[in-house]
This record gives sequence, C-alpha cells and structure tokens, in this order.
Amino acid sequence: MKIISWNVNSVRARINNILNYIKEIKPDILLLQEIKTQDENFPYNEFKNLGYLTYVYGQKSYNGVAIISKIEVKNISKNFIKDSLNQSRIITGEIQVKKKKIELINIYVPNGNPIETAKYDYKKDWLKKFILGIKKKLSKNSNLLIAGDFNIIPEEIDVYDFKRYENDALGKLEIRKKFRELLNLGFKDIFRLKNKEKQEYTFWDYFAGSWQKNYGMRIDHFLLSNSLIENIKSIRINKNPRSKIKPSDHTPVELEII
Repeated sequence: MKIISWNVNSVRARINNILNYIKEIKPDILLLQEIKTQDENFPYNEFKNLGYLTYVYGQKSYNGVAIISKIEVKNISKNFIKDSLNQSRIITGEIQVKKKKIELINIYVPNGNPIETAKYDYKKDWLKKFILGIKKKLSKNSNLLIAGDFNIIPEEIDVYDFKRYENDALGKLEIRKKFRELLNLGFKDIFRLKNKEKQEYTFWDYFAGSWQKNYGMRIDHFLLSNSLIENIKSIRINKNPRSKIKPSDHTPVELEII
C-alpha cells in the first residue's frame, strides 16, 4: 500500500500537477496539507474521476488538510484537538491493513514565525495539545501513523545551513524537543530510520534560487508507532514534482507498507 504525504500549497492552483502525479505514482492514499480552500470549493470530481474517495477539512485561503483514498477511510474526525484559533490543521481516520487497524493522522503544524510574536506561542500551544491528544489516542490504539508538514527541522542534517535556523520557529531547540517528545511516546521518524546519514529535503523556498541551489530542509515527516515498523517496505522523498511548472514549494514523501 502506497501512502503519500504532500503539502500542495493550494490544491486548486496545483490541480494539474497533483492529477498527473496520481496517474504516474498511483497512490492508495494521498494525505494533502495546505489545500487552501473551503470544503465546498474542493475539486472532488477530479479525484473521483480517477477512482478516489475524498475527505476534506478545509478553510478559506489558508491551511486545510485532506485525505484522498482508493479505499474507504472510516471514523473520519476533524476535532483531534481543540485549536485555539479554529484552524483546519488535522484530519484523522482509520484503515485496515491485514489484521491491524491503523489510525491515520494527517497534520499541518503551524509555522510559528516570527518567534517574538503570538504565532510562535500558538505553535507551541498547538504542539502541546497535539502531543496530549496522541497520548490519549495511544491508550486506545497502538497503531498510529502521523504524517504531514510538521514545520520542524528535527536535526542539523535536515537543513542546508542549520546555523540560519537555530533561532527560527522551525529549528529552535524547544520546537525540536517537541518532535523528540513525540518520538519518545513510541514512534520512529521513518525516513531517518531508513536513511541514517542521507541529507535529503522536502521543502525549498520559492525565493533566491533555493531549488536550483538545493537550499532545502526536511520538514515533512512520517512518524509510525513502533508496532508498525515491521509493516514498512520503503520510504522515499520524490523530488520530481518540485521541478514542475507552477510547483508546490514542498515535494511528496512516499511510504509503502505491507
């Protein structure tokens, strides 16, 4: 089963790229972040025509997450945490893989910049609530798959120039500690588990030739609970969509489980 996570930076602006990608890669489940559209304006039919069911938690112009799936996703929920700003940042649902009931948790974590503002406080509060939510969820189901745009650079190897981001909301130590706190609940960062020393990125800014210079960072992640590690077949970052015309500034992360 191919499960893909991709911050598309506006589903309607990137629809042709997304549809072409689906036709090429044929994912079973596509977890989208930053769809930037309300539920009623989501391009449902384009995905339906390719044989996909769509579950959307949208918001006008900003944020928004969606699950695009060839199989039925049960128990869809849009209230994993009580978001203080009521932003559309988490959608969850359940799938069955062999005998395991797996909870999919698709997230778009707040950016948090600039750090001396309420945006940073919101990010810290959001992560605190999210971690509490994960603890509660683990008491009911030990098979969790968390994926999406975390807006967190876990380690120095995950960005082209760590010094530039030590005081950024993506790289600050207290934010990276939140990522570590999640892992310590019983998860593995699957890309890093399978690629100990590999320096690959999932995001390149639109500015200053970042893509051409490979000035990137790895901020899109798959965290799987330890009970699911044996189900992993492969994981890779597919850079190709970032090279297309009118691309998202993120590129897909592709997980295959058995």
